[in-house]
Amino acid sequence: MTTTLAAETAGPAGMPAWGKLVVGLLAVVAAVTVWLLNDFLTENFTVDTRNRAETRLVLYSGNIQSEMQRTQVVPILLARDPALREALQSGNFATISQLLMSVQSEVGAGAIELMDATGRVVGATDRNRLGVSRTQDVHFVEARRANDTIFAVYERDSGGYGFGFARAMRTGGQLLGVVAVEVDLGKFERAWAGFADVVALTDSEGRIILSTEPRWRGRTEAEALALFDAPTALARAIRATADWAGRGPDAFVSDHGVLRSEIRVPFRGWRLVSYTRYDGVRESVNGVLALVITGFALLLALVFYLLSRRAWSQTAAFERESVELRRLNQRLQREIAAREKAQKDLDVAEQTLAQSSKLAVLGEMSAAVSHELNQPLAAMKTYLAGARLLLNRRRSEEALVSFQRIDDLIDRMGAITRQLKSFARKGGDAFEPLDLRDCVAEALTMMEPSLRERRILVVRTLPSQPVMVMGDRLRLEQVIINLMRNAVDATAGVNAPQIDLILTEGDTVTLTVRDNGSGIKDIHSVFDPFYTSKKAGEGVGLGLAISSGIVGDHGGRITARNMPEGGAAFDVALPVLHGAARAAAE
Repeated sequence: MTTTLAAETAGPAGMPAWGKLVVGLLAVVAAVTVWLLNDFLTENFTVDTRNRAETRLVLYSGNIQSEMQRTQVVPILLARDPALREALQSGNFATISQLLMSVQSEVGAGAIELMDATGRVVGATDRNRLGVSRTQDVHFVEARRANDTIFAVYERDSGGYGFGFARAMRTGGQLLGVVAVEVDLGKFERAWAGFADVVALTDSEGRIILSTEPRWRGRTEAEALALFDAPTALARAIRATADWAGRGPDAFVSDHGVLRSEIRVPFRGWRLVSYTRYDGVRESVNGVLALVITGFALLLALVFYLLSRRAWSQTAAFERESVELRRLNQRLQREIAAREKAQKDLDVAEQTLAQSSKLAVLGEMSAAVSHELNQPLAAMKTYLAGARLLLNRRRSEEALVSFQRIDDLIDRMGAITRQLKSFARKGGDAFEPLDLRDCVAEALTMMEPSLRERRILVVRTLPSQPVMVMGDRLRLEQVIINLMRNAVDATAGVNAPQIDLILTEGDTVTLTVRDNGSGIKDIHSVFDPFYTSKKAGEGVGLGLAISSGIVGDHGGRITARNMPEGGAAFDVALPVLHGAARAAAE
C-alpha cells in the first residue's frame, strides 16, 4: 500500500516515458498551432482592415469629386451674369457683394470674390476682403491668361492650402475682371478627423494638400512619415519586431504601426492615402490566440493532472477512457474554433454588404440628380444668352419673356429635387387626369432652344380631341423631354434632322418619338442603368432607365426599335382614362 501511494503522488520527475512523450508532443502541437493560426488570422484581419479603409477612401473620393464638379460651374455662370459685367464696366459695385452672397447661399459654394482688371477685390461674400489686391495671387494671374475656367491651389496666410476655380470676364477681347469661387475642402478634412485613421490628400506632384495631421501639409509622404521616426535604438528594435509572424505594419505614425491604403481621385492626378492603426489587427489576433493558448494550457494541465494521478497499477480500461476524453476535448475545441470563425466571417460579410448598398444608393441618387437637372440648366443657359442679346438691343419686353421662362425652369428644378426625394415610395399620390397633348406641348417648349439651335424639324401628329390619361404631369413631361433630348443627340451630324411626335389613342394611349439619326447599336441594353452610347462626359446613361421606371409607375411600358429606313423610335404606351373621371377632366 505504501508503494502504491508513492506512485500516485509522484510528480513529473516520476513521469513515465510515454507520459513525457505526450506532454512534449502536446507542447509542439500547441506551438505549431499558435504559430500557424497567428499567421492565418493576421492575414485575414489585415485584409479585412484594408478593405474597410479602401471603402472609406472610395466614399471620400466621391465626396471630393462631387464638390469639385458642383463648384466648377459657378464661375461659368457668374462670368455670364449681366449684373456683374455691367458693374465692372460702370464701376458701381454697391450691390455686388449682396448679389454674390445670394448666389453663395443658393448654390452652397465657398467664398466668392469679384476682382476688377487690376486685381482689386470689388465684391466678396466676406466683406473683410473688399479692397484687397489679388494682383500676385496665382488664381488671378492664371485666369487672366486663360480663356477657360482655371483651378488653383494656393497657400493660406493662416496655414494650410486653399482651393478655388476662377474665370476671366472679357468683352470684345478686353479684360473686365475675374470671378473666383473657393472650394471648401476643409469640411472633408474635419470630417475625416472623426475617425482613427490618418488621411491625407496629395496632388500630382506628391505634395500633401489636405491632411488630418496639420504638420503634414506641404510635405511629401516620405517627409511627413519622417516626422515620427523612432527617437531611440530601442524604439527601432521594437519596430523591427512589431509582429513576430512576419506580417507587420506598412509604416509607423506617432510610434504606432499603421496599414497604408491608397486610392486615385479622378481629378488632376490627386490621390487619397489613409493610415489605419495596426493595433486593432494585433489585438483581434491576440484575443483569438489567447483563447487557443488558454485551451492548450488547460489541456496540458489536464494531462499533467491525469498523469500525476495515475499509477502503473491503473487498469487498461481506465487508460482507454482517458484517451477518449482527450479526443473528445480536442474535437470540441476544433468545432468551437470552426463556429467562431464562421460567425466572424458572417459578420464581416454583413458589414461589407451594408456598406456596399449605402455606396450604391448614394452613387445612383447623385447621378440621378445630376442627370435630371442638366436639362433645365441647359435651357436656362440658352434663355440667359437670348435675354442678354435682347437687353443689348433694348428689347426689354421680349427679354422679360425669357426671364419668365427661366423662373419657370427654376420652379421645375425645385419640383424635380422634391420628386427625387420621394422616388422610393413610387406612389400615385400626385396622379391626376390630364391631357397628354399638354405634356407634349410643354416638353416642346422646354426643348425649343435646343431644337432651334440644331435647326431640327419637328413634325407633330396629334389628335384634335383630348387624349386623357391618369398620371403625374411633371414626371410624364420628364419622360418626353428625355426621349426628345436623346433624339436631338442622335441626329447630330444629319444633314436634314427631323423628329416625329405621333400621339394615337386606341386600346392604349401611345406616344411615338421617332428620329432620322444613326439608330441604336445595342437595342436590348438601352434601358439598363448607366448604359450610354455617348462619349465620356456627355451622359451617365440614366435618362432612359429613369424614364422606363416612370412609365412603369404609370402602369405602362416603353419600348425601343430601330427603323428600317434609319433612325430609332421609342413607343410609350399608357392606359387610357375612361368613364366619369375622363368626363370630369374634360
